[in-house]
Amino acid sequence: MANVNIKFNNKDYLLSCDDGQEESLKELTKFLDKKYSELKDKLGNIGENKLLLITTIQLIDDYFDLKQRVSNQKGKLDNLADKFKELKQLAIKYKEGKDKEIGKLNDELDKFKRTVEESNELYESMLDRTTKSLEKIISNTESISKIQ
Repeated sequence: MANVNIKFNNKDYLLSCDDGQEESLKELTKFLDKKYSELKDKLGNIGENKLLLITTIQLIDDYFDLKQRVSNQKGKLDNLADKFKELKQLAIKYKEGKDKEIGKLNDELDKFKRTVEESNELYESMLDRTTKSLEKIISNTESISKIQ
């Protein structure tokens, strides 16, 4: 335990605190003394006990106000977190839908490629047969021409 000399309302006090908390205690006391002095200047000499009570009530009021604001902000953050989770789920669902669409389009593209390949093979086959038929016709025509 550490001992700290502090000044409050122009009086010196010796207080104990945990080791390492000395500066924090001094800052808190300085803050409290400032609030106390402000009220004393504002309200006049109404008695030390009454002034301490009013100072304490004012500080507690500030504390509860701050606590309420923190609670409200936490609620807003929780609400934002919930909305973010919803948005994330929607994005995942959208992506899954698009992945399915892409899969279907890829299947259709593969079918189209196969159809083009089959048509190309059929075209080449028809071209080969037509060429052979034409060669046969030309050959036959030459044979008939030679006979005459």
